[in-house]
Amino acid sequence: MYNYIKALHITFIVTWFSGLFYIVRLFVYNTEAAAKDEPERSILLPQLQLMTRRLWLGITWPSAILTAIFGPWMWILMGSLPTWLMIKLCFVIGLYGYHFSLQAIYRQQMKGIFRYSSQQLRIWNEVATIFLVAIVMLAVVKQNMSWAWGLLGLVLFVIILMSAIKIYKVIRSRK
Repeated sequence: MYNYIKALHITFIVTWFSGLFYIVRLFVYNTEAAAKDEPERSILLPQLQLMTRRLWLGITWPSAILTAIFGPWMWILMGSLPTWLMIKLCFVIGLYGYHFSLQAIYRQQMKGIFRYSSQQLRIWNEVATIFLVAIVMLAVVKQNMSWAWGLLGLVLFVIILMSAIKIYKVIRSRK
């Protein structure tokens, strides 16, 4: 039974992360479409908002809920809460915080309010990547991970990721 629940948990984690990654790209596209002149704006915005609504309500939210069901179910079947899992759960709580921040952006954009630039949204999109790396490393490496090296690796990953975003922005602005 445990392996079936674990397989379902992993499946919904994958679909949840897929939704988290793509929804922010749609936020970027919505923001950029809102800045366009007519008739482009009135053509693009309704289609992008439809895509955003379907992704967020049809895939991302259900996947987040099912992840929250199957995760604790696995924990119950496992019968213990090892240290690595407690730390992983802290990152998962952070990921749900990130999810709720996207819910706020979703609500704003569905009302036609675009508070963030496309560059800010591109940076915010990478937060999910940071959570993904931290959670997967903890789930796979478990007790064998040195916390000092793990934290250092995560910090280096964030620095590299943010540097890549800046380099991409420079390349984009030259075109």
